[in-house]
Amino acid sequence: MELHVKRDHSSGSHQFPNRARMLISCPDGPGIVAAVSHFLHQHGANIVQSDQYTMDPDGGMFFMRVEFDLAKLGERLEELRTLFNPVAEQFKMNWKIFRVSHKKRLAIFVSKEDHCLMELLWQWQAGDLDAEITLAVSNHAEMKAYVESFGIPFHHIPVTAETKPEAEKRQLEVIGNDIDVIILARYMQIISPSFIEYYRHRIINIHHSFLPAFVGGKPYAQAYQRGVKIIGATAHYVTEELDGGPIIEQDVQRVSHSDDVTELKRIGRTIERVVLARAVKWHIEDRILVHNNKTVVFN
Repeated sequence: MELHVKRDHSSGSHQFPNRARMLISCPDGPGIVAAVSHFLHQHGANIVQSDQYTMDPDGGMFFMRVEFDLAKLGERLEELRTLFNPVAEQFKMNWKIFRVSHKKRLAIFVSKEDHCLMELLWQWQAGDLDAEITLAVSNHAEMKAYVESFGIPFHHIPVTAETKPEAEKRQLEVIGNDIDVIILARYMQIISPSFIEYYRHRIINIHHSFLPAFVGGKPYAQAYQRGVKIIGATAHYVTEELDGGPIIEQDVQRVSHSDDVTELKRIGRTIERVVLARAVKWHIEDRILVHNNKTVVFN
């Protein structure tokens, strides 16, 4: 019997049909906040939240995230984007405007370990991840029944060294053209450069250590052999440099000499699933700006 899990829709983006978010990065200088605020006021928008950060007031980069309400947003958004262009050009802005009511569409990649996948599905079910999980992809079949119990399509695409190009081609086919972000929920395969380029800063990975330490295989065994006193996990965007992409979120927990490798793994799994879920939540809420190999996270 197939079980379809009921989601909690008591809160979420559907409550704000006229709300938008604007993300801006540009060289710092006087007048940026005033220009953005004046533009939004001039066109009848009401700012409900504004955050900004500068790397250096003298020649550094400036970052801004603004949420605003605008009547009849759906009808006026494209016009608003066009009208904002002169302001953006004046300050050399890299900018985007998102409708809050447009839910991000997520694809989850997973292998055999289920803890990160389960955390994402639990939070999605509860309405804490305000997005649409459109499908799951795996190189193993173990998670099929569990994923499908949530009413989510599951695609089993085996991967070997010989079939990797064809497997990635198949993955791109099942994903389609309308996925906003791919989540590697302990997906134990290296993503090719061409795949990464297509989804630049839209692939989030969870690494089972506190980067940049203990990269590569068997990090918990490495940590145990070194007698570490803290362990952690790192969520980051995927780049061509293995485990070297912009870091979104990290967390740690203290451990002691009495914790063996099994216990370190147990503790690590808890950290991994929490850190990954936070990173995904911040991405879908448009809280992250990437500059070079670093992130600014307004949370």
